[in-house]
Amino acid sequence: MGGEHLRYYPINLDIKDKQCLVIGGGKVAQRKVETLLSCGARVRVVSPELAPHLQGLAGEKKITHAARGYQSGDLNGVFLVVACTDDPDVNTAVSSEAQRKNILCNIVDKPDLCNFIVPSMVIRGDLLITISTAGRSPALAKKLRQELEDAYGREYADFLRIMGAVRPRVLAMGRPQSENEAIFNRLVYSELLDWIRAGDRVRIDRFLQEVLGPEFGLSVLGI
Repeated sequence: MGGEHLRYYPINLDIKDKQCLVIGGGKVAQRKVETLLSCGARVRVVSPELAPHLQGLAGEKKITHAARGYQSGDLNGVFLVVACTDDPDVNTAVSSEAQRKNILCNIVDKPDLCNFIVPSMVIRGDLLITISTAGRSPALAKKLRQELEDAYGREYADFLRIMGAVRPRVLAMGRPQSENEAIFNRLVYSELLDWIRAGDRVRIDRFLQEVLGPEFGLSVLGI
């Protein structure tokens, strides 16, 4: 079947405070807007009409809204654009303007007009698992996402909260890298996730102090 070849370069973007544009105001646009806002982006929506939830976001000043269709020049000053329209002329025009201006562009369900695509995601706090089929089978991506959602529960978010509090403190102690690696591996390959899943704070607290010392109890870590 041939060797491994990536059509897309996998990357996680920091879009906090970046100006992002969504063209379209329906349910798909709403999902895109919500994801962008959750990442801290500044979002502008261009659409003659908005879905009720988007109207609410505009009323709360969480997004800005231009109540009209797309116009050439709308991408000026934009870091990233997502087009959620069923108008092929608009989609092509947005893609062309983005290409001329070297702007990140996603045209929903039109991978040939995109320079990036948005993968299916499983989010558990700071754990982000993404699934991409390079646009070939969204149905398979959805199936895999559902399987991963079952496999990776909320305990992974709590585990990363603990690791996020522990890691800088361990590194600040100045131990050799090999010792730090051994400590982190002991935590990762322990029963810690099981105890988190069971809500056994006593066992979690005892284990952290056993591995790391008395200054690493949950209350000291602020958890």
